[in-house]
Amino acid sequence: MLRTLLGELPRQNEGLMQEAIENMVTALQKLQTHIEQNNDPTHDYRRAEIFTQGLISSLDELEQSHFAAAFFRKKVKAGYVDDMTLEEQADYARYVYFYKDGFIRLFSVLDKLGNMLNDLYDLHTAKVKPHFSYFTVIRQFHYLKLHPELENKLYQINESYRDPVSRLRKRRNTEIHLMSAEMQDDLWQLHQSLHGKVELEDLDQHLEDLKLGLDMACKTLSAAFEYTIQLWGEKGLQPS
Repeated sequence: MLRTLLGELPRQNEGLMQEAIENMVTALQKLQTHIEQNNDPTHDYRRAEIFTQGLISSLDELEQSHFAAAFFRKKVKAGYVDDMTLEEQADYARYVYFYKDGFIRLFSVLDKLGNMLNDLYDLHTAKVKPHFSYFTVIRQFHYLKLHPELENKLYQINESYRDPVSRLRKRRNTEIHLMSAEMQDDLWQLHQSLHGKVELEDLDQHLEDLKLGLDMACKTLSAAFEYTIQLWGEKGLQPS
């Protein structure tokens, strides 16, 4: 959608994005077939179907946010806020909007997946932490000693992206609970400057972190759904 609005061609899924979506679509097809054949009287599989459809949409929205942020970042040439033209200021504001939307969506995707895994595998994570996150779910797998193969895959992916995801989580928490992330950057720059001229934050580094966060989300979704599909093939659609 955003590509069309920005005059770009629609995305052609490839690489990690393609793999993640294909795994989710395969799971979705299996769920829909099961529902058609068994009527799903408890609505457990319908709930999993809705979760999966939501995750496909959420991953698509995350990728679009990263694309739009990168699109507008290319239009920002000045190194200082005070040196921007009015047009550049507008493009910078658009970059900030989509960058922030991106890192908020990243943790939304992960937490939605965490809720789905909690349901599918009967982890009862809410007993440990009422408002749990995806990362709590990984720890719950380990604590309960359930599905160690899946838990290990998710843990390894999490560890390999620990630094960029930690930076993004800190910015997300700042944005939601304290002040806007770019205002925090401005305050830091003012403390460093003798003349009160605000230098832009490292836009390229921030975008790289967001791209790595997107990659992490794709790998995480692929691993979770690939394992679940395999388990369904072995035991039928009763993963827990």
